[in-house]
Amino acid sequence: MLEQGTISIHTENIFPIIKKSLYSDHQIFLRELVSNAVDAIQKLNMVSRAGEYSGEIGEPEIEIAIDKNNKTLSITDNGIGMTADEVKKYITQVAFSSAEEFIQKYQGKSDQPIIGHFGLGFYSSFMVAQKVQIDTLSYKEGSQAVHWTCDGSPEYTLEDSPRTTRGTTITLTLQEEEEEYLESSRIKNLVKTYCDFMPVPIKLEGEVLNRQKAPWRESASSLSKEDYLEFYRYLYPFQEEPLLWVHLNTDYPFIINGILYFPKMKPDVDVTKGQIKLFCNQVFVSDNCEEIIPQFLVPMRGVIDSTDIPLNVSRSALQTDRTVRKIGDYIAKKVGDRLKEVYRGDREQYISIWKDLSTFVKFGVLNDDKFKKQVEDIIIFRTTAKLSEKTADTPAVQVQSDEGDAWQDVTPQTADSTPQSPYTTLKEYLERNKERHENRVFYCTDAATQATYVELHKNQGLEVLFMDSFIDTHFINFLEQEYKDVKFTRVDSDLDNTLLDKDKGSEIVDPGTNKTRSEVVKELFEKALNKPRLNIRTEALKSDDPQGTPPAMVLLPEILRRLREMNAMMQQQSAEFPEDHILLVNTAHPLIQNLANLNQGSIIQGDGQSPTGQLVNMICQHVYDLALMSQKGFDAEGMKSFVERSNEVLTKLTEQAAK
Repeated sequence: MLEQGTISIHTENIFPIIKKSLYSDHQIFLRELVSNAVDAIQKLNMVSRAGEYSGEIGEPEIEIAIDKNNKTLSITDNGIGMTADEVKKYITQVAFSSAEEFIQKYQGKSDQPIIGHFGLGFYSSFMVAQKVQIDTLSYKEGSQAVHWTCDGSPEYTLEDSPRTTRGTTITLTLQEEEEEYLESSRIKNLVKTYCDFMPVPIKLEGEVLNRQKAPWRESASSLSKEDYLEFYRYLYPFQEEPLLWVHLNTDYPFIINGILYFPKMKPDVDVTKGQIKLFCNQVFVSDNCEEIIPQFLVPMRGVIDSTDIPLNVSRSALQTDRTVRKIGDYIAKKVGDRLKEVYRGDREQYISIWKDLSTFVKFGVLNDDKFKKQVEDIIIFRTTAKLSEKTADTPAVQVQSDEGDAWQDVTPQTADSTPQSPYTTLKEYLERNKERHENRVFYCTDAATQATYVELHKNQGLEVLFMDSFIDTHFINFLEQEYKDVKFTRVDSDLDNTLLDKDKGSEIVDPGTNKTRSEVVKELFEKALNKPRLNIRTEALKSDDPQGTPPAMVLLPEILRRLREMNAMMQQQSAEFPEDHILLVNTAHPLIQNLANLNQGSIIQGDGQSPTGQLVNMICQHVYDLALMSQKGFDAEGMKSFVERSNEVLTKLTEQAAK
């Protein structure tokens, strides 16, 4: 026996070491031991390049072996090995990491970095082992192989070993409750999870378990589109193809490599939960890294690998500091640069994926002023405008070119070959419409429920922007801060004078009272509906085809609607539709004109209204309900009343038609 001694624990520069609570997850012991084995191989490469070793390096490899009979698990490398003095220095003095000292001496002598920096990884083995043995032979000429043994107490033994091959073998005699690590399937799964991209073959029973090649360490020019897609499919199997990706690669002022993907956004995607995998020198650390990624990019997927991200002792949690913030800023800038690159170089692709991209972009603009300045000119909106003659039948996607005001057709075809609607920037919208309605933006938040209002604007040549993503409610407020002299008006909040025919509806229709058509219709609806807080307006909507316009529309003033939505958000409840709203009755519509004529012909009987008068009242209520549908859904009682009234109206109309 060469020596018997006591392990020296340096508590002044590490967290207190407790054998069974060094790491929160026992299974990472394999990651730590394999990482140390990779380090040993990289160190051998470094001393060889420095001319301090002239022997054969051979093919690097790490061999994992399982012995179920003896309940042992071993990890063997053909790396640099250790002398007895090095074992005493680097193993028996916990937290004295050989990696730090080695890097300083051989910096620049290897393409691959040293993984370990803590000096604690080896001791993670005692979380699962009742005894740990080291059998090692140094690369140094004339070295004597040594054997180190420890049963998890501060006591160890160090003695000569008969080993004749350079390298190190760590053998764990597993605790009874940790015998799951004697199953080859368990080991394979752990290697795939933690060590898949380590640059050395890792073998079990002769089978190579890891991929070794880390695409994010390659240059972007060396990877094809299929390479990026294949990597995404490997990381996230059974997912839809990503929209696009960003390749990160810099070594100043910090080292960071990675590939980030924009996934397709689905309703069930939790935008607050990250899926970006964090690596440190190709060693898997964590399934997410929200502390590094700006909040608006958390839904992205992919890999970030950096030695400059400060980790705690277990390499599984981040310590927020200035470097982390700088890395976050760098990532946001690279994402912005990539978006601009696609916008300028492949607008067809940009427009085709904008629906999914817009969530990232708008959220980023709302939360990051630097990012906002990067992308504010490439935020686009779907529009009702026909931007060229050829769009009369099938609207094409068009974006203004850099060279001038000409609009170039970049219509992407969807899977069913149906062209998408045109898109435009807000600045282009304002410039295009400054003569018709300067500094005013008409917008729609729900293409289905607001279709009538949108069509009304289109028919009178008013361009409408679709701001219909869930984030647009907040984004409109932001735009109003950016464009302080611009008024944003939702299509169902009020009607521009351009849409109204002020001459119609003013003609006298009741010579006895000198009442105009508008006055007669207003009184008719006020009496039928009997809602004191309902503001009934009578206007004639402009149209070449009055039958194609709505007979009535419910309007909710912009300010009132926004206050309602804000209060609902603050109280964390759904917004109730207010009793104070506007019913605009279209006096130019044939239904309303017929209703007024029908009312004039009704006869008041002794016991109340005539059947015709009752029908007029029901039709007024029915017209109101139809208009209300675009603003709110009916509850169970409201829907029941609507259906019953519909049936009753139809019954009475068919009775009159049958006479």
